Amino acid sequence: MAIDWDLMFGLTNAIALAGWLALSLLPRRERVLAAVLWAGVAMLCLLYAAMFAGLTGGLLDPGRAAPAPAFAYTVDGLKAAFEARGAIVVAWTHFLAFDLFVGLWIARDADSRGVHRLVQIPFFFATLMAGPIGLLAWLLLRRPLARR
Repeated sequence: MAIDWDLMFGLTNAIALAGWLALSLLPRRERVLAAVLWAGVAMLCLLYAAMFAGLTGGLLDPGRAAPAPAFAYTVDGLKAAFEARGAIVVAWTHFLAFDLFVGLWIARDADSRGVHRLVQIPFFFATLMAGPIGLLAWLLLRRPLARR
């Protein structure tokens, strides 16, 4: 079965963007945070799992989109795997899910430390664009930014 990878790419990006906007703009009520977790992170994880299983099981784009069974975990092996459009979308969904989860954790941690929402937004952006850099920046600055 062929899948429209551009459609899946757009769908996963829209889900992630909605989660980031909710973290940045909506009141920090438990309902909102739960929605980011379940409608954002969990939905991305579910889509990831379905696409991953479909690709590796040969159900989606058979013969074109999944690495060979003898896939090597090397730079060359990854390069070969990511020549397939489906593999790129699956990997991107992986990034989106984990980055949004980290953003949710940053939001909860910042709120518990009394860090103003406007101060949190640059950390969200850094995490969205370069996950580990945004997380590292938050880890380094979370104590100095906390209200005393």
